[in-house]
Amino acid sequence: MTPESIPIPAAEATLFELSRPGRRGVEPPEPGNGIPELAECLGENELRRETPALPELAEASAVRHYTRLSSLNMSIDTNFYPLGSCTMKYNPRINEVVASNPGFSHVHPLCEDDELQGYLELFSRLEEMLAEISGLPHVSLQPAAGAHGELASLMMIKARCRERGELERDVVLIPDSAHGTNPSSCTIAGFKTRNINSGEDGTIDLDSLREALGPDVAAMMITNPNTLGIFENGIDEISSLLHEAGALLYMDGANMNAILGITRPGDFGVDVMHFNLHKTMSTPHGGGGPGSGPIAVTDELEPYLPVPRIVQSENGLELCSDRPLSIGKVRSFFGNSGILVRAYAFIRAHGPEELRGISEHAVLNANYIRHRLEQAYHLPYDTPCMHEVVFTAKKQKAGGVRALDIAKRLIDLGYHPPTIYFPLVVHEALMIEPTETETPETLDRFCEAMLQIAREAEENPGLLKAAPVTQVVKRLDEVNAVKTPILTCPCDEQPSEAEAD
Repeated sequence: MTPESIPIPAAEATLFELSRPGRRGVEPPEPGNGIPELAECLGENELRRETPALPELAEASAVRHYTRLSSLNMSIDTNFYPLGSCTMKYNPRINEVVASNPGFSHVHPLCEDDELQGYLELFSRLEEMLAEISGLPHVSLQPAAGAHGELASLMMIKARCRERGELERDVVLIPDSAHGTNPSSCTIAGFKTRNINSGEDGTIDLDSLREALGPDVAAMMITNPNTLGIFENGIDEISSLLHEAGALLYMDGANMNAILGITRPGDFGVDVMHFNLHKTMSTPHGGGGPGSGPIAVTDELEPYLPVPRIVQSENGLELCSDRPLSIGKVRSFFGNSGILVRAYAFIRAHGPEELRGISEHAVLNANYIRHRLEQAYHLPYDTPCMHEVVFTAKKQKAGGVRALDIAKRLIDLGYHPPTIYFPLVVHEALMIEPTETETPETLDRFCEAMLQIAREAEENPGLLKAAPVTQVVKRLDEVNAVKTPILTCPCDEQPSEAEAD
């Protein structure tokens, strides 16, 4: 089907455009006959002085409005989501059913420990499973997301430095291909950062690392596989160099989808890491969350883990906060409990062998896309990839077409764009992560769309620069939208009663 033959969905009117004076979804009862005035319920000072300019609609109109809007959305249930570094994979619905069990979903966070035994047992078992997967003996489920796990890990490293009297260790080494949250987390934790260059093969340059090491270095942050989709083959030497210098090795676990059951971070010298359970182990990504970023550590760092910790007592499992070296609480309550239940169900359903199969299929799928597209798009690093592959729009840019144009054109063809312009070390980057859940047919259709776009970039570049052309929302002026956002609705332009009739 050509773009010209694809019907353009009708634009949905706003709630204010649909509004008609006097229409209501619910009519509250009039005061009287035992029903108090609103002022009696709320207090005179809590009442608005003016009626808010809200849209007025019948319930059916409001429901249909939002249902129509939802049909225009891209989601993992309707579209392939090759969003690199995000692991947007299909999540089994059975895990949603488990997490919705009232025994979990109806538990109040202020319940006493003796009322939480089922939850605490699940959490304790999940900690044990994550310890086995990571090769690190101790786990805390407290951090709410990846960057939060990052920060908690750095706070622990800072606490270790204080406890050892090594206050001069105030620098963290960060590769130039690192995720943008790495330097931010360092700054918040009270560290300075020092850049480590990548080599020509996309991995950490060991000479650059050696030059950067010194008595002021507390740790190094890595992602493995890194954000270029390449495994750091020199990880053993990286770990040895850091430990010889008295520094620790932190690993961002965002890309665990590539190494589950194949290798363990603890086995190649990682001292502390975080998981992204919402990426690797089953959580819908709607609206950017919710997330979960548990941290796993060595024996040396265990005393610094956040509180509370789950411990066994004569009365059963308890949440213990009596830990003098701990960095303290990092959340009001215990983790993102619903995400933890989903992750537990995911791991139990797959088991060790199928967890390894997840990574094997994710790596196979990424390399299949790499093979199919390597002639049409530039490969900055000509090496087999792991779970994601990074191309560039270098060939297309020669004709005036950018990575952004390619991404916008993909929307026309029914695909969510890949990650673009990241990692920053790769110019005009297109980072594609197919995950393990997509079929060969889906991958082939996506590759054909990418090949079609490559041809269009040569034959009709103006089409790409105008894309998307088949969607309700066309190309946006994103720079102007950031500089001069429109944050108001035309509330005063609602039709009058006469106009409505």
